[in-house]
Amino acid sequence: MASLLDSLTPYSSRTCEPHHDASALSISIFLCTGLVVSYLPQHYRIISNKTSEGFSSWFLLLGVVSSTSSFFNIILLQWDAIVCCRSLATGACLESLMGVFQIGLQWAMFSLVFILFLVYFPEDKKRTAWHRPNTLHLELPTTLSGSISEEWKVNLVIAALCLGHLTLSFVISLVLLIVVGGPKDHELTNLWAGFLGVFSMILAAMQYFPQIWKTWQRKSVGALSIPMMMLQTPGTALFVYSLMMLPGSNWTAWITYMVTGLLQGTLLTLCIIWHFRNKQLGISDLDGTTLPQQQHPDEHTRLLGDDDGEAH
Repeated sequence: MASLLDSLTPYSSRTCEPHHDASALSISIFLCTGLVVSYLPQHYRIISNKTSEGFSSWFLLLGVVSSTSSFFNIILLQWDAIVCCRSLATGACLESLMGVFQIGLQWAMFSLVFILFLVYFPEDKKRTAWHRPNTLHLELPTTLSGSISEEWKVNLVIAALCLGHLTLSFVISLVLLIVVGGPKDHELTNLWAGFLGVFSMILAAMQYFPQIWKTWQRKSVGALSIPMMMLQTPGTALFVYSLMMLPGSNWTAWITYMVTGLLQGTLLTLCIIWHFRNKQLGISDLDGTTLPQQQHPDEHTRLLGDDDGEAH
């Protein structure tokens, strides 16, 4: 690890001094723990129901690319702190990198949601059914269930775009660090870091619109987790504050999460409205279908029952 840092460190001298802030460290540890815990209900909901019904693939694309860009942005902005770890104690090193851990966990947890979305995508929506001619009665083999659906093709393209963006961001960032050094050593690296931050902000501002629109159209929550959003939305302000307090961090590192928090709160409000509405109507939160076991008799069903009795 030391040799790698040596190769990525410019010849200019660095001043590495440990900076301890007990309150900031406590907040960062709390946020990292809370971030992981908040995503668990979403992961569990998809796995337990074995479906990712209701997710917008464009919402996931924008979210993955945005979080990836934000992750590389904070790595570049905190590169001096990463390099200084070779001359600091383990505890001081970990404390100086808490901001990187926070955004790295955010990227990993959201990317896992996208992976689960692909794994548990409804099988009946992956293929289109074969249409048999009306004049011929052919018995087609049961193994031929149809061609790949347009929706599933789009999801596969989106997965390729996410992987391609991750690879490209990694290669460009690595080359800049090897050739010219961190943001404080060369303006080009600083511009790339700023571009990633602004790009992440723009995508985050757009991210929730496809999901809000799809949830509004479906009028059901689907596989979205309300507990996850209830945990994450109030914690956004604290998360943003902790990033703002990081040495060397600027607005491009935290503006993404402020915009995301506001839009996530909008989606949460919409999901809560549909949840209670569907509960009253006896409609499934997952797919919007009527739940027979929740159909209670009313005055109309009693009248039908009286007619049956008279006919008897």
